[in-house]
Amino acid sequence: MFKSGDKDRTGSSGSTTLISRETQIEGDINFSGNLDIEGSVRGRVTAFPGKEAVIRVVDKGYVEGEIQAPSVIINGHVVADVHSSKHLSLGSRANVSGNLYYHSAEMALGAKINGTFRHVTEDEREPAGSKEPDIVPGSSKPTVVTDPVSVIKA
Repeated sequence: MFKSGDKDRTGSSGSTTLISRETQIEGDINFSGNLDIEGSVRGRVTAFPGKEAVIRVVDKGYVEGEIQAPSVIINGHVVADVHSSKHLSLGSRANVSGNLYYHSAEMALGAKINGTFRHVTEDEREPAGSKEPDIVPGSSKPTVVTDPVSVIKA
């Protein structure tokens, strides 16, 4: 699922931003296109509203802050809630401490989640990044329903 050469079906056309392994960022990131995190980010990561966007937190990548994007691929460490309005993919090395809000999801055997999975239906989901980046935590969120997540063998 996360091997080099595999075609990523959730890929976004457009530019790619790389936060390399030896890079540490403190502060919020707003983006469109592809964002690959191999290093460390402490801050909210939000896709621009109405834009295609994919965030990948790779094997050694670390994010401490809420993630909001249409497509989210995690195979690293995330500490905060993750909101994916289209597709959420958790690799075998994913380690998430936070709640996961998703429309469709897949999870590889070995992923570690300390939080809840919340399925957001078509009518309930907000486009990723539709909230203003400065919204106060604890404000109203879309209504959610619990739904099972598929587990795939890595």
